[in-house]
Amino acid sequence: MTTDCLMSTYKPLALSFVRGLGARLWDQAGREYLDAVAGVAVTNVGHCHPLLVAAISEQAGLLLHTSNLYSIDWQQRLAQKLTRLCGLDRAFFNNSGAEANETALKLARLHGWRKGIEQPLVVVMENAFHGRTLGTLAASDGPAVRLAYGALPGDFVKAPFGDLPAFERICAQHGQRIAAVLVEPVQGEGGVQVAPKGYLQALREHCTRRNWLLMLDEIQTGMGRTGQWFAFQHEGIVPDVMTLAKGLGNGVPIGACLAKAGAADLFTPGSHGSTFGGNPLACRAACTVVDIIEQQGLVQNAREQGLHLLERLREALSGHPAVVAVRGLGLMIGIELRKPIPDLVTLAARDHGLLINVTRGQTIRLLPPLIVGAADVEAIVQGIADTLKGAEDVRE
Repeated sequence: MTTDCLMSTYKPLALSFVRGLGARLWDQAGREYLDAVAGVAVTNVGHCHPLLVAAISEQAGLLLHTSNLYSIDWQQRLAQKLTRLCGLDRAFFNNSGAEANETALKLARLHGWRKGIEQPLVVVMENAFHGRTLGTLAASDGPAVRLAYGALPGDFVKAPFGDLPAFERICAQHGQRIAAVLVEPVQGEGGVQVAPKGYLQALREHCTRRNWLLMLDEIQTGMGRTGQWFAFQHEGIVPDVMTLAKGLGNGVPIGACLAKAGAADLFTPGSHGSTFGGNPLACRAACTVVDIIEQQGLVQNAREQGLHLLERLREALSGHPAVVAVRGLGLMIGIELRKPIPDLVTLAARDHGLLINVTRGQTIRLLPPLIVGAADVEAIVQGIADTLKGAEDVRE
């Protein structure tokens, strides 16, 4: 396989898949793999779910695209499903998580403008990741993703994630210019860092008191991943704005920005748009994903199997010299290592048929499909233990 005609933005493994079903993938040689990455939290209902295959196939034979110059029935249906589940009022659909976050940042700018703030600021978190457009890069943290892009939009002030006293100091210093707070309930790319209990509630109270928008990036945590439909529901709050993508379409590209009526009303005809956003195919796929998650009880399964996986990993890796911590929420789990282990992803796939991801250099990130059962959990635990043992053997 040659990649000579592709830009060098990725360093893919010498591994290519030709078929998927449920939580399994098969490569060109017919070898089977347990997918504990799910396309980085995308294929939540598994690969090639028959109901989703049928819906996509039928819609492809009916209508793919008309543009938002016309009403789109499936877009209306999806907005109704999502607003019912999250308690927000209106939705805007686009094609990716970065675009969803750009939409949220536009709402923050408009909110600040409406309040008479000449240069509004958005509070974002250290260690965050919100996308790869110039705007969302500016809102993100980490030198690897920002390197060489020069001056980025400077309308952000960073706070340490989970540190309320530091947040309050920033509020005191910049409060007159702040229009919104953007935060991930769990920092996925940042190493699966879970917000401390009560943190989101405190942010909600600050934003309500000061008339700031609380904007939650649920691109990775949403759609049942953490054992609730949306991670903010663990804290019993409702944000002003929420962004979704990844698991919303189960591999069909779609993003969404949902907002309460007051924030959503900041947009007027012509103030934002998307050529492909919310087209009939993407929205029908997402509607089907929501139906599958509800019908199969996958939110509860993510909660139960996620707790099981977390407990079993902690048991299996307790005292392991390479492991600092095992943490997570639902089926979003990170195993922090003392130092980077080269070729860990390759070792897991080649020697144990397990697909994993490593983020921030030294945190194994597990994001299996929400359909996994107890046997899959045991296979993941065994595969991780064997991979770490194999890495030790290689070093020796």
